[in-house]
Amino acid sequence: MSVRRRRRHEEPEEHENEERWMASYMDMVTVLMCMFIVLFAMSTVDAKKFEQLKDSLATGFGQVKSQKVDTAKGVVVPPKHVDESGKSTDFALAQQEVQSLQHLKDLIEAALTRDGLQDAVELKIDSRGLTIGLVGNSTFFDSNRAELSPRAVLVLNDIGPVLAPESYAVSVEGHADLRQPGAPYPTNWELSAGRATSVLRHLVEVNGFPQSRIAAVSFGSARPVDGHTSTTDSDLALNRRVDVVVLSAQPEDVRSLIPQALNAPGAVPGAAPVPAAPSAAG
Repeated sequence: MSVRRRRRHEEPEEHENEERWMASYMDMVTVLMCMFIVLFAMSTVDAKKFEQLKDSLATGFGQVKSQKVDTAKGVVVPPKHVDESGKSTDFALAQQEVQSLQHLKDLIEAALTRDGLQDAVELKIDSRGLTIGLVGNSTFFDSNRAELSPRAVLVLNDIGPVLAPESYAVSVEGHADLRQPGAPYPTNWELSAGRATSVLRHLVEVNGFPQSRIAAVSFGSARPVDGHTSTTDSDLALNRRVDVVVLSAQPEDVRSLIPQALNAPGAVPGAAPVPAAPSAAG
């Protein structure tokens, strides 16, 4: 009886739970599944909505459509030159305008180089078009004078025959230095207007440029060359100038993209401004 009673009060043996690892394993599998679901969701892009978002952001920040993401391959591809309707994009038109202006610039440089005048002007392509800067006291205009110097005549005789056959309109813009002029010019407006008119008349009367595509503009001393606003002889000489601006006929949206097209990969080499030769003081 005593033995039987002792056994009745004995504690049952504990069995080790050999399936405890399954809980941890299932937790890990669940976490992995969630991670792969998130990765899959991130990799699935609605291409149409992505393009709309990209274009909206580009417009909001004033930028052109520059690139797109190929969601199938996950790579960045170059911009299209045509839109969905098959028309050229504004950026493609800007690139074409850069090529046309660069071709014109090359022709002018070739003509000037032929006569040893390649350093006599400053050529620059920007959002307005192609600017041909006629600068320097001894090169083009004496102080308080609007008559063309002999060297100025040689330069215009190289530039005029290149510009005349083209379809571009031209703005001839006269400038003066910061000093007040003397007789016969009451102000710098008349002086700079006289210089612009001298250039215009030579292009029309001697080089055959069509009158309907050219105009003379006077800026007086209101627009000095950037960084050259002092009264030193060199700065004064640089501001006695005329700019012959070949005006781009593209819409403003296209013209505003010309600087970006100049800097884009594959842009026409040599489109950077050509430095002008140092002008004589005076």
